[in-house]
Amino acid sequence: MPYKNLRQFVDKLEASGELHRIKTEVDPALEISEIADRVSKSSGPALLFENVRGSSHPLLINAFGSYTRMRLALSCGSFDEIANRLESSMKIRPPEGIVQKIRLLFTLKEMASIIPKKVKNAPCHQKVYSDGPLLDSLPILTCWPKDGGPFITLPVVITKDPDTGIQNVGMYRMQKYDDSRTGMHWQYNKDGSRHFDKYKNRGQRMEVAVALGGCPAVTYAATAPLPPDIDEFVFAGFLESRPIEIVKAKTVDLYVPAESDFVLEGYVDPQEELLEGPFGDHTGFYSAADLYPVLHLTALTCRNDAIYPATLVGKPPMEDCFMAKATERIFLPMLKFLIPEIVDMELPIEGVFHNCALVSIDKKYPGQAKKVISALWGLGQMASTKFIAIFDKDIDLRDTSTVVWKLLNNVDPKRDLLISEGPLDALDHSAPYFNFGGKMGIDVTRKTREEGMGRDWPEEIEMSPDIKDKVTQRWKEYGF
Repeated sequence: MPYKNLRQFVDKLEASGELHRIKTEVDPALEISEIADRVSKSSGPALLFENVRGSSHPLLINAFGSYTRMRLALSCGSFDEIANRLESSMKIRPPEGIVQKIRLLFTLKEMASIIPKKVKNAPCHQKVYSDGPLLDSLPILTCWPKDGGPFITLPVVITKDPDTGIQNVGMYRMQKYDDSRTGMHWQYNKDGSRHFDKYKNRGQRMEVAVALGGCPAVTYAATAPLPPDIDEFVFAGFLESRPIEIVKAKTVDLYVPAESDFVLEGYVDPQEELLEGPFGDHTGFYSAADLYPVLHLTALTCRNDAIYPATLVGKPPMEDCFMAKATERIFLPMLKFLIPEIVDMELPIEGVFHNCALVSIDKKYPGQAKKVISALWGLGQMASTKFIAIFDKDIDLRDTSTVVWKLLNNVDPKRDLLISEGPLDALDHSAPYFNFGGKMGIDVTRKTREEGMGRDWPEEIEMSPDIKDKVTQRWKEYGF
């Protein structure tokens, strides 16, 4: 069932045996991180810290840290359920250009049922603070020993395009500088940065609202790789099959989720930057300190029963891996929609979701694998993928042994590698330049003579079906 707020989700986790409460006092500087890291690495439960030093608010972490909890968060039996709904929606679109198809992702009827609902009174406004303590009242984590300071790690950042008035929702880490200032770590290719550039060119401050907690679908939607013209609150409504309630913020001209646990309101001055970082990131390495814009708080609002949500990133596997795995499955239909020959995709957790993509295709003609590689490098977040390997459609991409076997046996380095360079993820520390470096595409499919195979491709060993059936039927007779 959908959850109206974070408290309902916590109750569901506890009822499902997926939550562990910690009542003893803990320190938000490093201690909670070490506990969460051990629990995450051992496939443990969500953690609710009820007594965090220096704050009266409980802290929830690892709430999305398993396939089971991600399915609970998105109110589905499997991620494929959501993917199938998305695919059904796309299949009824008229055969127009790609941009039109994306814009028409939802029908008018669907839009009417999931469009955000504006309300005048909201739980997130039960308490309103314009003076301190603001950020000092929150149990913000210092995650790793060499971090530049405490970081808000699960923020739903809301900005507005000054040209269109359309809001965008993203998730960008926020370093706490003091009681009323944070960094805004939006990277060059994010919508928040795109909005900021427009305000900067106008010499205007940009208003920002940051929601913490609330409906889990809203938190997830902030991480989803949606096209710029799709409202994340609409997508959250699609996930929940109901409208998300939103309310006008108190001091900025933005709408925020009404059921949020906390809302930070403020502005970013286009002329101001401060050093942000280092930060122990999801690659397992520290990302370097750099200059980023600064958010100045004008207000903090919250619920009476507010829970502070956090996540910890570091060497995989961790909580963010399961959020990314949900994205991989949910958005596969959209990828197939744009590149129809794609059959399946696997983003290995060890590749931290921007370093490696394994893709299987229904190969029909020579050079098709390299065509797909080029197409993927031209699509949204896939543009920063460092390694893309293309397999035949009969390969189970989650069978690691078979994947490595095919990779090592089907590939001729001179013929089957596509070396390129271009944009990379900002966190790729191996790149020679920030956001830019080398990329490799690998054709692992069976090759034809037109693709440079100068001899016949060998037949793969396979037992005859009748013998397999016979042995299966007699298996117990063999004493197994």
